[in-house]
Amino acid sequence: MREEGAAVRTDRWTAWPVYWDAVWVGALAAIVAAVLFGLIGTALGAHKAGAEGRITTWSGVGLGGLVFAVFASFLAFVIGGWVAARVAGITRAEPAMLHGAIAFLVATVGLLALASFGGAVLSGWYVALAPSPIVPAAPGTPVDPNAAKAAGNGALAAAAAVLLGLVGSVVGGWMGSGEPMNFSYHKTRAAARTSAVMSDRTSRM
Repeated sequence: MREEGAAVRTDRWTAWPVYWDAVWVGALAAIVAAVLFGLIGTALGAHKAGAEGRITTWSGVGLGGLVFAVFASFLAFVIGGWVAARVAGITRAEPAMLHGAIAFLVATVGLLALASFGGAVLSGWYVALAPSPIVPAAPGTPVDPNAAKAAGNGALAAAAAVLLGLVGSVVGGWMGSGEPMNFSYHKTRAAARTSAVMSDRTSRM
């Protein structure tokens, strides 16, 4: 028997629903934007195709290519996060950012699926997501000393692109919510909403 006066602990959970239709649309928007920006970068010469696109030394990466790669990786997922938040109709920053992050997870899996086809549709820093083809070397062929450096630098570039995508998706979701993008707004959100409701009621009278 339970003793009288004993404290009973009750856990309270507040679940945030996930609107998967909006997540899928946002993820597809991010993937298409990433592929499109990669193709534009290749067409403009910011990205090099084929073996020439390997990053053997970071000094060989031009400023234009670096800026375009960062811009494309970030903006593609800003678009995806924004689309996910707007399609879901979320007006609060926190759940909108969550949906942007979930859209990023789905889009990253989609990029890995595209990379499994050999990375033919990926350009820029996302090329390193594709598995390297295993080509047996002929007897007596010297080992390429830059292969290991290119693999390491490519992995680092791909990791940077993925992390930039995560930041972009969160920022895009925040933008899609329509709330002011500052870290102190949540402290005054209730007062601001109450003031807006009161002013709306006053205007209707």
